[in-house]
Amino acid sequence: MKLKGRHWIAVWLVALLAALWIVIARQTASLNAARALTDLREERASLEGRRADLERRVRTGQSRAVLLPRAQKLGLRLPADTEIILLPTQSEPSHPPEPRERQ
Repeated sequence: MKLKGRHWIAVWLVALLAALWIVIARQTASLNAARALTDLREERASLEGRRADLERRVRTGQSRAVLLPRAQKLGLRLPADTEIILLPTQSEPSHPPEPRERQ
């Protein structure tokens, strides 16, 4: 069976509509992805601001100006110079261990 002119027009019209539908679907998906990316960037900026605030609060809380009054309320005091003992730590062994002899 040979297709006549109007059938060819219908086939090409369906092909054109399918191609246009694919383009529209792809553009819609990309717009949704762009919106999601924008939302994630805004959320990241908000979280980075919150992190900076928390880090600042931690640094402030660790400062001597904050810790000293709190320690004094608990009955603690600063040690005298003679009460401070520095313990040396060894980050690496000064010499590698000797290999054991097999028996």
